Amino acid sequence: MRLLHSLPPYNFVGLEPELTSFEKARVVVLPVPYDSTVCYRTGARNGPHAIINASRNMELYDEELGFEPASVGIHTLDELEPSRDSPRETIKRVESAVAEILEKKKFPLMLGGEHSISVGAVRAVSKLYKDLTVLQLDAHSDLRDEFEGTKFGHTSVMRRISEFCDTVQVGIRSMCAEEAEFAKKKKLKLFHARDSLKPKFIVSSLKRNVYVTIDLDVFDPSEVPAVGTPEPGGLHWYDVLAILKEVASSRNVVGFDVVELCPIDGDITSDFLAARLAYKFLGYIFKNRIPKQ
Repeated sequence: MRLLHSLPPYNFVGLEPELTSFEKARVVVLPVPYDSTVCYRTGARNGPHAIINASRNMELYDEELGFEPASVGIHTLDELEPSRDSPRETIKRVESAVAEILEKKKFPLMLGGEHSISVGAVRAVSKLYKDLTVLQLDAHSDLRDEFEGTKFGHTSVMRRISEFCDTVQVGIRSMCAEEAEFAKKKKLKLFHARDSLKPKFIVSSLKRNVYVTIDLDVFDPSEVPAVGTPEPGGLHWYDVLAILKEVASSRNVVGFDVVELCPIDGDITSDFLAARLAYKFLGYIFKNRIPKQ
């Protein structure tokens, strides 16, 4: 049996009990250890554990924002058990879990795991927020209709999401001919990594409510090597933060996920960046939601 922790408390950012109760927490973290449809480097199933473990070694105070985002309360759920033989069933389980978080009026933060799980989270969010855009930060467009016998794999996540929700894709630098033709035909909003990525211009394409899905391979491999399919020419730390900060300041972010971390033994650089990224984005989101004293 794999031990989830060596020292308590085992939760995102290592909070003491007074800040982790489900009733009082405003944020609920859902870890989903799943990578059954990956087609290159495996290991994303270990991503949630690595992110949570790294997060327990961060400073809670955000020097840019001048407060501790953890003060809003963060509850970490047990890892969701995926289906062993059905990508569609795993997505249904994710949808059910995120729907329950939303029903309790909590903010969902999902940690993956491969990118296919985002379909379930967006399905749940879209039923509550009709005026919704999904902002995808990713190296790959993920617009294949089907790959290796399934329509619900990580290479098809944005194809499935685009069937019921508006999307904006940022950081793209890899796609097949089928995906390029589909994006052109459907007139999808797509910003390539080679483009001049101006945060205000990107955000102007978003509706009022936004769900953000962050595939860590949006980063250049020099900063995040621990992904399943690294692509050269990616975005850098402050590029991504600038986009997330603009989204949080001008739109209603209703949830987000961080996916596709494939931990590398002996190198915790990517793990720590993923944890810091999730915590930083929470800070941007909740900075203006904290009641004035």
